[in-house]
Amino acid sequence: MRTILIVEDEPRIATLVRDYLEHAGFVVLLAADGEHALVLARTRRPDAMVLDLGLPAVDGLDVIRAIRRDSSMPIVVLTARGDESDRVIGLELGADDYVVKPFSPKELVARVRAVLRRVDAASRPTDRLVIGDLEVDLARHRVTAGGRVVTLTPTEFDLLATMAREPGRVFTRGQLLEAVRGFSLETYERAIDGHVKNLRRKLEADPGAPRYVRTVHGVGYAVEEPGS
Repeated sequence: MRTILIVEDEPRIATLVRDYLEHAGFVVLLAADGEHALVLARTRRPDAMVLDLGLPAVDGLDVIRAIRRDSSMPIVVLTARGDESDRVIGLELGADDYVVKPFSPKELVARVRAVLRRVDAASRPTDRLVIGDLEVDLARHRVTAGGRVVTLTPTEFDLLATMAREPGRVFTRGQLLEAVRGFSLETYERAIDGHVKNLRRKLEADPGAPRYVRTVHGVGYAVEEPGS
C-alpha cells in the first residue's frame, strides 16, 4: 500500500482528506506544520505529499524547496482561491499539481492517483508516448496526430515531448523553458506562448479549440489525457 503525507494545519480539512485517502486504500501520515512534515518526509519516505501552502512557521513553499533538494516525491499543493501567485511559484519550485480550496475530496484523491500514475509511467523506459490518438516517437523525432504525420521544429518537439511524458500535468512557462533551453528567465518565458501557438497550428484541426494542448489560465500548459 502506498503512503501519502498530508500537511495541513486545519484539523477539519486534514481529517476529511485522511478519511477519503484511507477509503481509497492509502496509508496516511499527518503533519500540522512544515517542520513536522520535513521530518516525516525524511524518516517515513511517503510516496506522495498533499501540502497546504498556508502553514505556520515553515510555510508550504519552503517545504517544497526543502523536499526538492533531494527528492522527486510527487507533491499536490492546496491553495486558497485567490493565491494565484503562490500557485505559480509552487509549480515553479517543483510541485506536480494543485487543488484550490474549497475543493472536492474526490477530486483530490483523483489528483493524487494521477500524479502517482505519472511517476509509474515515467519510471518505465519507452521510446513512444501515446495519449489518445496523439503519438510522440522519441527515438525518431516523429509525431502523429489522428493518424496524420506532423512536422515540428526541434523546440516544438521538445515542448510536446516534455508535456506528453506527464499527460495531465500543468507546466508553467518557466518549467517548459527550462526543459527545452536548460534555464528559465522571466523575460523569455512569453516566448513559450509563441511556440505553443505554432505547435497548435500544426497539431490541431481547430487551433482555437485545442484538443491536445490546453491552456490553464494564469499557470501554463498541459497535454490532455484521453477523456479529460
